[in-house]
Amino acid sequence: KAVLAASAILLGLQAWASRPINLNSPDGHITATIVPGDSLTYSVAYNGVEVLQPSTLSLTLSDGTKVGPGAKAKVSGRRTVDQTLESPVYRASEIPEKYNELTLKLAKDWNVVFRTYDEGVAYRFVTTRKAPFEITDETACFRFPENSPAIAPYVNSNSREFTKQFMNSFENTYTKLPLDSLDRQRLIFLPMVVQPDNDIKVLITESALESYPGMYLNTNTTPGTLKGVFAPVPAKVHQGGHNELQTIVDEYEPYIAKVDGPRSFPWRIAVIAPDDVTLASTNLSYLLGEPSRLDDTSWIKPGKVAWDWWNDWNLYGVDFISGVNNDTYKHYIDFASDNGIEYVILDEGWAVNKKADLMQIVQEINLPELVAYADKQGVGLILWAGYYAFMRDMENVCKHYADMGIKGFKVDFMDHDDQTITDFYYKAAETAARNKLLIDFHGTSKPAGLNRTWPNIINFEGVHGLEQMKWAPGTVDQVTYDVELPFIRQAAGPMDYTQGAMRNATRADYRPVNDDPMSQGTRCRQLALYMVLESPLNMLCDSPSNYMANPECTGFIAQVPTVWDETKVLDGKIGEYIVTARRKGNTWYVGGLTNWTPRDLTIDLGFMAPGSEVELFSDGVNAHRNARDYSRKVVKTGADGKLKIHLAPGGGFALKSL
Repeated sequence: KAVLAASAILLGLQAWASRPINLNSPDGHITATIVPGDSLTYSVAYNGVEVLQPSTLSLTLSDGTKVGPGAKAKVSGRRTVDQTLESPVYRASEIPEKYNELTLKLAKDWNVVFRTYDEGVAYRFVTTRKAPFEITDETACFRFPENSPAIAPYVNSNSREFTKQFMNSFENTYTKLPLDSLDRQRLIFLPMVVQPDNDIKVLITESALESYPGMYLNTNTTPGTLKGVFAPVPAKVHQGGHNELQTIVDEYEPYIAKVDGPRSFPWRIAVIAPDDVTLASTNLSYLLGEPSRLDDTSWIKPGKVAWDWWNDWNLYGVDFISGVNNDTYKHYIDFASDNGIEYVILDEGWAVNKKADLMQIVQEINLPELVAYADKQGVGLILWAGYYAFMRDMENVCKHYADMGIKGFKVDFMDHDDQTITDFYYKAAETAARNKLLIDFHGTSKPAGLNRTWPNIINFEGVHGLEQMKWAPGTVDQVTYDVELPFIRQAAGPMDYTQGAMRNATRADYRPVNDDPMSQGTRCRQLALYMVLESPLNMLCDSPSNYMANPECTGFIAQVPTVWDETKVLDGKIGEYIVTARRKGNTWYVGGLTNWTPRDLTIDLGFMAPGSEVELFSDGVNAHRNARDYSRKVVKTGADGKLKIHLAPGGGFALKSL
C-alpha cells in the first residue's frame, strides 16, 4: 500500500509539473503555452492558430547538468507591466512597453522567464548560481509546419564547416525558400523570417546579448525545425585578416560561454506578425535590451556624416590632388559646415597600414590641425579603427583622441559573434562612454539590445549596404533587398547602410565602379532611404563634388533628422514596397520605396491637417530610362488627407510637411 501511495503521489506530481501553462499577450491575440516535464517546450498561437509548434529549450553545463528538463518545474511568479520608456537615440522619443510575464522555477538556482507582448513572445534563462561554470551547449529550437516559406540570410562564407563559418561579415542578401529546402550545411544569421500560416509571419531574433555568443540558426533533420547554433569560446587566436586588423581563431574551447556568477541570459525573441507592417514596426529588440547604464545622455549627438570611403575621395573642381590628406579633409569639412552636416569621418587610410597601431598616423594627415579646423566650423570628426588596433589599446586610444577633440570611432572588422566579441562590445561601449565618444560598430552582427544599454553605441552595420555597389555585379539585386530589410534586419535595430548616391542607375545601366560608384534604382529612392531606414549616425556616401552639383537633393537629405519623436510604418509588403512616416517636432517626413515593379500608391497622410502643403520629391517621367530623373514640387494633400504618387521601377519618393 505504501509503495502504491508513493507511486500515486509521484504520478500526481509529474502530471502537475507537466501540465500546460498559458501566458497570453495583453491584447489576447497571442498565447504562449509552456509545458515542463521530461523536456521543456513552448508553443505559440495567434488567434488560436498554432504558428510555432512545441519547441524545446535547455542549457547543458560542463558538469553534465541539463537545465530545462525536469518534473520539479513550477510557476514562481507572474506580473503585468504597462509603462512608457524614454528612448533618447531611437525611432521614437518614447516607446510604450506592455507585456505579461511568467517565471518558471526549474531548479534550485535556475529560472526561465517568458514574456508575451502584443507583437510577440520572448524567453530567457536566469541563474542565481554563484560558483563559476561553463555552458557547453544551448538548445533553442523553433518548430514550424513543414515547408513553411522562409526568408533567410546565409553567412557569407564558402566553407561547409560550421567552425569556419563563424567568421563572417553578417552581410548578405536574402534566400527565399521553403524551410526544409534551406541548406543544412550553411548557417543563417539573425534576424530571419518564417511564414507558418497564410499571412502570419514569425521573425526570430535576440536581445540582451551580453557576454554570450550570438545565435545562428540551421535547419535540422526534423522537418520544419530551426535549431540554434553557437560559436564556442576561442581558445587560441592569431592576428591577421584584413590588413592585420582581425583575429583568426585557431582553436576553440569545449564550451560556448564561461559564466562567473549570477546572471540573466539573452532573450530569444519570436515576433508574431499578422501583417508585414507589424514586422517593420516592432520594438521588441530594443525593449528587451537591458536599461541604459548612462545617467547622462545629453552629450550624445546623433547626426549625419560626410563620408569619404564610398566615393573614394573622388573630388573634382578643386585645386589640389584629392586623397587621404589634409586638403581633402578640409574640403569635406567645408562641405559639411556649409550644409549643416554634423560630422566628417576619416575612414581607413589615416593610420599607417598593417601596423594595427592607432597612434601611428600617415604623414599626409595632421590630425590636430584638422580637429581645430573642423571645430571652428562646428563640425565633429570621427575616426575609423580596425578591431584589433582598437581592442589592444582601447583605454589609451579613447583617452588620447577624446582629449584631442575627436567625437567618436567607427570600429570595423570584428566579423565574429562569440563570447569574446560580445565582451569586447560592452567594454568598448563603457570605455567610449567614459570619454564621451560615440561608437559605430561596422563589420559586426545585428544589434541585440546594446543600443538601449549603451546609447553611445549609435549605429551598427550587419547589413548588405550600399557599399556593396562598389563591387557587386548586376546579378545582385539591391533594389529588392531594400524592400526586404526594413521588415527583417531593421527589426533588430538601426543600421549603417550608407545611402545618398547621386549617380543612379536603372537595372540595365547599373555596373560596379569602385572609384565612382552608382546605386541601383532612382535618385528619389536614395532620398527615401533616409526616412525608410534607421541610422542615428547617417552617412552621406557620395562625393562632396557630386552633392554640390545636385544642390536641391543635397539640401533635402542634409536637413533630414536622424532620430525621431514618432515613427509610423504606413504601408508595405515584404519584398515589394514600403512607406514610412517619421516626425521630428511638428515636421513630418515620409519616404517610400518599390521593387523593380513600377507602382502607383495612394498615401494616407491623415495624421497631417487636411490640405497640408508638402515638399515632394518623386520619380521623374523618364526615371524608368534615366534613374537620375526626378521632380520636386510643393503640393497639397487632399481633403481626405491622401496623396497619389507614381513610383518608377526601382523608384521611390520623399516628402516633408511644410
